[in-house]
Order: sequence, then structure tokens, then C-alpha cells
Amino acid sequence: MSWLTPYLSYNNITAMKFSELVRLLESNGFSLQKEKGSVRYYSKTGCERLIRVDFHGSREVPTGTCNAILRAAGVKRPR
Repeated sequence: MSWLTPYLSYNNITAMKFSELVRLLESNGFSLQKEKGSVRYYSKTGCERLIRVDFHGSREVPTGTCNAILRAAGVKRPR
């Protein structure tokens, strides 16, 4: 076990925090459309649907959830 182990997911991809995920969406042209509690909806011109993000600040996003959000948004995950 190395010191990197906590920072790697099962697919050898660096874990992403909710705040980093939101920053990635915003850097790809998405903007916050509405917010209700901890649930935020992002949209972008040219993208028909709203992208839902259950925002939890500095907590890490589960890998499957992160992949599903990025796939729905059409954004590639940084490596």
C-alpha cells in the first residue's frame, strides 16, 4: 500500500470531490439553473436536459455517480 491509495478509485482514476465536479461542469459551459436544498441543476445551451448534481461540498463523488453525471453532460473525465 502506498500513500496514493486513498486518492485512487478502483479504475486507477483520481477521485473527484463534488466541488471539483461542479467546477469541471462550469468550465465546460454549464451554469446553475436552479437549486433546491443540496440538489443543483445545471444546463448549457445545446444540451436539452438538466444535469442534476446532489452537492455535498468537499465529500468525494462515488465513481459510478460521477461517471453518470459526466456521461449525461457529455463531458470527458480528466485523467
